[in-house]
Amino acid sequence: MLKLSTYLNFKGQAEEAFNFYQSVLGGELYLQRMNETPFGENLPADEKNCAMHVSLTLANGVILMASDILESAGHQLKVGNNYYVSIHTDSRVEVDRIFNSLSADGVIEMPMEDMFWGDYFGVFADRYGIQWMISHHTEK
Repeated sequence: MLKLSTYLNFKGQAEEAFNFYQSVLGGELYLQRMNETPFGENLPADEKNCAMHVSLTLANGVILMASDILESAGHQLKVGNNYYVSIHTDSRVEVDRIFNSLSADGVIEMPMEDMFWGDYFGVFADRYGIQWMISHHTEK
């Protein structure tokens, strides 16, 4: 099964934006801060409370997700890089197939790899400039 979601980037406003979205749309809010991650202790003080991942799960199963950029990691928020289409699959083979096909002639931001939060995950812009996040949740 394939699921598509929208993933947004913010500059320190992800939590505020998602509290607003929840007030309008309802749903269940989840927030993980940068200081709750394995690399969080090494961040500048003004980035520690930023959102590593925030999601709003709506009653119909649609999930809106986001994070804050980290300027200390060289990220810059510009109109056009503040969104991603996120694909979740139920097979590692399928996620590799989709990643390799869609990223052909594009720009890979993060190759597919196992992440600390339990997903096999990668990020790229396709040949048309559309940004994608591809993931498969792996059971540990």
